Amino acid sequence: MADILDEASALIECKECPWYKSCVLPIRVSAEDMKRQFESTMPGASPAGVPASGMSQFLAGLASAAQNSILEGCPIFISRLRADPGLAQKIRKLMQTWGMEEAGR
Repeated sequence: MADILDEASALIECKECPWYKSCVLPIRVSAEDMKRQFESTMPGASPAGVPASGMSQFLAGLASAAQNSILEGCPIFISRLRADPGLAQKIRKLMQTWGMEEAGR
């Protein structure tokens, strides 16, 4: 019974969701965001021997890598992916065959 209520709750949340049609988005983070986070976590700390320009380049590279590999996701979407490995596999298959149906026409 709890499963049915959880699914019904998720359906209602989806219909009223602020993510509307954006269940997954690339994370938006910049080198400046990372620098502020680093400084707020470790105030006054600067890695020994690393010049400011080197740290800026490092953070810019890290931000770029993060944007290409990390996604923000709707909590319901993520929950459904974790609960149903078949769903993740269907999405993977869809992405691997993306555009092939148009090429065959």
